[in-house]
Amino acid sequence: MGVEERRQQLIGVALDLFSRRSPDEVSIDEIASAAGISRPLVYHYFPGKLSLYEAALQRASDDLAARFVEPHGGPLGARLLRVMGRYFDFVDEHGPGFSALMRGGPAVGSSTTNALVDSVRQAAYVQILSHLDVSDPPARLELVVRSWISLAESTALIWLDGRRIPRAELEVQLVHDFAALTAVSAARDEEMGALLRRVIEDEPADGPFGDLVGRLVGLAG
Repeated sequence: MGVEERRQQLIGVALDLFSRRSPDEVSIDEIASAAGISRPLVYHYFPGKLSLYEAALQRASDDLAARFVEPHGGPLGARLLRVMGRYFDFVDEHGPGFSALMRGGPAVGSSTTNALVDSVRQAAYVQILSHLDVSDPPARLELVVRSWISLAESTALIWLDGRRIPRAELEVQLVHDFAALTAVSAARDEEMGALLRRVIEDEPADGPFGDLVGRLVGLAG
């Protein structure tokens, strides 16, 4: 097996172990055993668990960022719902590793870890803006989108702690949250109001945004 092929194998093995348990609980010996090689050979390719964790994190962050990519077409609410489905697929597959990354793990606070986490957030931010067809977002829109991305992260972490709310409900709720955050901002700013009107004019009554409006009208009645 070539050097790069072996490195990629080790990264894959480590990512699988880190996804099932907190990285703090995974040892180099376990990684070596799972890869079918000796402990010294792991150190031949990576100087330590931290560097291997960061390499695995790079692969995971690339995967997570790619899940925000969605074809432009159809109502925004349906697009966001598909994105949330893929996002929670990732959270489901990499639960302990996702929690360790967001709450603190062996590489927390390192410049590499911080940069990777920020790159995923930025990728999500850029994708949402592209779906809104906005290239130079006003301050209020930037606040809404970045706040929503943070909300998705915290919602996923809370869900992982016991999974007490059905996942499908949370995916829809987060789409509703995006609409609600935008609406609150639109109530104070005409530019945001125009953006919201443009978004909802293409939304069907049976879509996620239409569902939210119906539920709110029901509460008011």
